[in-house]
Amino acid sequence: MPDDHSNLAAERQVRPPSGVDLRRTAANPDYWYPLAWSDELKAGQILGRRFAGEPIVLYRGTSGQVFALEDRCAHRQVPLHLGVVAGDVLKCHYHGWAYDCAGKCVDVPYLGKERRPNGVRSYPVREIDGLIFIFPGNPDLAAERLPSSLGASQRRDYKTRRLNREVACHYTFMHENLFDMNHQFMHRKQMGSIRASCLGRGHGDHWAQVEYSFSRTEGKSSVGERVIVDLMRTRGEERQDFRDHMRIRTDYPSQSLKVWVGRNIDETQDPVLDVWLCYTPLDAEHRTNRTFGYLSVKKPPIPGLIHLVWPFVVWFTENIFREDKEIVEYEQRAHDAQGSDWNNEVFPPLRDLRDVLARCGVPL
Repeated sequence: MPDDHSNLAAERQVRPPSGVDLRRTAANPDYWYPLAWSDELKAGQILGRRFAGEPIVLYRGTSGQVFALEDRCAHRQVPLHLGVVAGDVLKCHYHGWAYDCAGKCVDVPYLGKERRPNGVRSYPVREIDGLIFIFPGNPDLAAERLPSSLGASQRRDYKTRRLNREVACHYTFMHENLFDMNHQFMHRKQMGSIRASCLGRGHGDHWAQVEYSFSRTEGKSSVGERVIVDLMRTRGEERQDFRDHMRIRTDYPSQSLKVWVGRNIDETQDPVLDVWLCYTPLDAEHRTNRTFGYLSVKKPPIPGLIHLVWPFVVWFTENIFREDKEIVEYEQRAHDAQGSDWNNEVFPPLRDLRDVLARCGVPL
């Protein structure tokens, strides 16, 4: 007779998970997504990129403007990112077919102008705060959904570092990981034992938000953590007097994290930490993403101090991101092995977030 373990295994094979499987939900193309950093693309240069399996070529014309086209020549389907830029026109490496910024074929060198074939797809493209965004969906929606700014990344009273890495997981794992501060246990080697207390939550059709305060139950903070938070405390006040306040918000498809410190939190004041993130799916199955972001720390009143202590900020945040990357990739592997989403989520704010991601996304 089969034992209890084999019965459980059989049950897990046939019992369907409840609700929508978020890992089979595609990122909605009717939003702006970053594909590259502006300084990666000089005038006359070309980059090959992907959005959800679709090849996209970015090029900067001699005018300085960036353009985005389907990365396949209409002739023999070879990548256009192998080609050359001539003015604001992109020429295919193979036979020299030329495409303008709208994707129209404007020249086939060995045919007359009256015999030009159809061109390739073009994408709305914009540069915002040092990132190149494309709009892969309905171009009629592009203008109304254009982001205005990316956190505090361009402010001179903040010091900012880029966040840029490829992660082997579905983009929804990234949203959930940042949103759920109850996973601080995993970062105990970097931060000691931290207890997160949920202060409140909210959600709408395209957004979800959660707010936390924290207390340390064991161990000590790292130098990097102290640099980010403690340098902005009022002089002479004890740390235990504070209820630091964190707000995490998903405004589909991007996320933000802000931290304030002080006895009386005034959220009209600048946060000491301001993070902006977006996760661009790379493959058609959405099993990998490119995380683009900015982490901005408010400069303390002492001139130049932030530059001296910045290596500790980088070391601390890199360790945190490394642990987060590792764990979400484990989650993706578990999903692939089980064939569906078996997550038993009980935290109400995270359930709110999952509803938003399911509602805004589209089925794969």
